Amino acid sequence: MRRSWWVGIGAVAVVLVLLVGLLWLFQRRLIFVADRADPGPAAAWMAGGRDVTLVTEDGLSLVAWYLPARPDCDVTVLVAPGNAGHRAGRVDLFTALHERGLGVLAMDYRGYGGNPGDPTEDGLRLDALAARAFLEAELPTGRLVYFGESLGAAVVTRLAVTHPPAAMVLRSPFTELADVAAEQFPWFPVRALLRDEFPVLTLVGQLGVPVTVIYGDSDSLVPPEQSVAVAQAAEAALVTVTGADHNDSALVHGPLVIDSVLAAAGCG
Repeated sequence: MRRSWWVGIGAVAVVLVLLVGLLWLFQRRLIFVADRADPGPAAAWMAGGRDVTLVTEDGLSLVAWYLPARPDCDVTVLVAPGNAGHRAGRVDLFTALHERGLGVLAMDYRGYGGNPGDPTEDGLRLDALAARAFLEAELPTGRLVYFGESLGAAVVTRLAVTHPPAAMVLRSPFTELADVAAEQFPWFPVRALLRDEFPVLTLVGQLGVPVTVIYGDSDSLVPPEQSVAVAQAAEAALVTVTGADHNDSALVHGPLVIDSVLAAAGCG
């Protein structure tokens, strides 16, 4: 009886070790849910859109979509997306911003939307730097607003530490990646396993730019209290989209979202 008991314990231990090992090996496939398909040219999705190339410091050429600002508005929004899909899934957001006069640079990370490479925390940092460099060359006197959604909020927060914008809007930001992972995988030692950190809460308090945080109070992916904590650390304006879950249209491109970006931009 005792022998079979120990055999059972050993079998459970082996299974747990295997599960932890698989989580460690394939964690980035769980974090970065990339659609690698090429969505095609910007003009096929948005009137006035054009394809541009972002060249990263590590030698990748990434395709992005660019919509120039209206002549009476010198503000362009750098949009850093969340962790899933590709840029075609956010056309409604880009169009809504552009219709109100703002310029839009819709970037896709490495490994997304036909772009080469595989996403990592440091890789996304280089991708955002390349997007910023493109806009600096394209608009040497224009003002930039960063808009980051979910994972993208972490990307633009890190970018803002070294390359501050005129203002920043964070949609559904988490405090750090491990905090979200712990919610999704409560039985695994995710904090010890994660290779990517994305420490939003630590960095956002270092910023000296106006910040707006938008969140849904029914968000089932990023706990609302995490977004509120980010807003408090940044001393940010806080916009609540009542009843909205993480990917609901009201939180992705709804009126409160568009109006918040316009307010941060100061035109529209």
